[in-house]
Formats: sequence, C-alpha cells, structure tokens
Amino acid sequence: MNASILNIPHDKQYYPKSLDSQLKTYSKFAYFQKRVVDFVLSTLLIIATIPIVALIIIRIKKESPGPIFFKQTRVGLHGKTFTCYKFRSMHIHETTKLGLYTQDKDLRIFPFGQFMRKTRIDELPQILNVIKGEMHIIGPRAEWDILSNQYEKTIKDYQKRYLVRPGITGLAQVSYPYGRNRYDTEQKLNYDLEYIKNWSLMSEIKIILQTIGVVLGKKGL
Repeated sequence: MNASILNIPHDKQYYPKSLDSQLKTYSKFAYFQKRVVDFVLSTLLIIATIPIVALIIIRIKKESPGPIFFKQTRVGLHGKTFTCYKFRSMHIHETTKLGLYTQDKDLRIFPFGQFMRKTRIDELPQILNVIKGEMHIIGPRAEWDILSNQYEKTIKDYQKRYLVRPGITGLAQVSYPYGRNRYDTEQKLNYDLEYIKNWSLMSEIKIILQTIGVVLGKKGL
C-alpha cells in the first residue's frame, strides 16, 4: 500500500523536549498501521451505516429544526486546531446556555440527541476528519479549544496528549463516562497518557471491540 495514500508525513515529527521520555509520538511503522486501521474501518463504517445515517438525518429534522451537522473547533496534533464534525444533538438556540458541560437530563439535548450521544453515533461524521488526516479512529478525545485552553493552564501534563492525533474513540472514551468537570478530565487524561505510552496494534483491536460493546449498550458511558 502506498504510504502517501495513508497521509504519512515524510519529515520528522516534532514534540516538546519537556515531555516524559517514555511518551513519544508513533514510529513511522506504528503510524502506518494506524492509518491502515483508519482507512479500513472508515470504509466499512461508511458502507454499514448508510441506513443509520439516513435515519439520523430524518430524526434530527423532525425533533429539532436547524442544521444536521454540528461544527466545532477542536485541538489536535501538536496543539493545532481543526474543525470537527458531528451530528447535532442539541437544539440550535440552546447550545450556549447552562454552562460548558452537559449534565443528566440536559434540556439543551433533544430526545434523539440523547440516544445519539449514549450510543456515540453522533460522532460518525468525524470519519471525514479521519480521512483528512486530522484524527484517527482511535486516540485521545478531540477537545473543544475553549476547554483545552483552560485545561492547559490548570491540569499538569495536559499538553502531552497532543503528541498524537485525537480519535473518534479511545481508551479514555471506553473506560470512563462523559467528562462533566475538571476532575473527570484529569481522570481521562490518565487513560490518554497510558494509551500513548503503551500503544500497540493489539490495544487498537481491544479498544475497537470495547467500542462495539459501548454502542450496543453493554457498557454505558
């Protein structure tokens, strides 16, 4: 398979010298493996979810007038920002109310939006981010830039998660509930750093299987 098709950079990747020597970006071979996983799973997901996507579009239009997609600035590799895509799960006029975190029975979220968030199908449009090379299928969660700016100032080692591209799913996402405060963010950071430090192709497969369990409701997040 042609390495250029997998969006593999030819130049040496940079990461801050202050980082723990045990944490480093993927080797070229590891990155190649991840991009193979990205393109294989993205292709399968696009084919398998065509009927689901059609249903999602119908339900969003029925329950909450407005755009189908939600776009937000997120932080990726080396702290660079990009536009992240999701299916909209909140009423368009409610997205700036009630604070930065969502809560139980959050009134901003319409009923089908709750279902999408629970099963994570609202994140399917992020496949486009994966194909563009801004994200992987698996990696640390792509965080909103407004929250990331706060975390960088208050949470030790938070920037270390920028060593790798974020993912649609990941160890933190399948191991810990939705983050609702700074404490949750600190706990999920531990999973992110563990994932980066101990990455292997086997860990990718394990997280994929765990994600399937989440989507099927075997483990609520």
